[in-house]
Amino acid sequence: MRWLTVRVPGQPGRDILLETPGPPAMDEATAEQVRDIVTKGATGFSAGFTTDDCRKTYASLLAKGVEFTEEPTEHFYGIDCGYRDPFGNHIRIVQRAPVPLQVPTTASPA
Repeated sequence: MRWLTVRVPGQPGRDILLETPGPPAMDEATAEQVRDIVTKGATGFSAGFTTDDCRKTYASLLAKGVEFTEEPTEHFYGIDCGYRDPFGNHIRIVQRAPVPLQVPTTASPA
């Protein structure tokens, strides 16, 4: 079994575990099915990273050849963009809003 754990120095408790599907956690046939559905993007959101400047991070990664699935977009919580890694995992990059805006709600009748 092989895996890689990535940690940002000085940020305890913020680990990313990267693991290749396969034995001993699952047999090879199951591992192949998992790799297939991950590559197709069927697993949904996989990881998220924060940044101080989403547009700058986007431009930097774009210049390095990263293929994005979504350009930086403003939301009530901040600005974010998305891409898929070579294995199909969905990655989000978020610049948090200084003060998140209130999510609009519908008023209930009295």
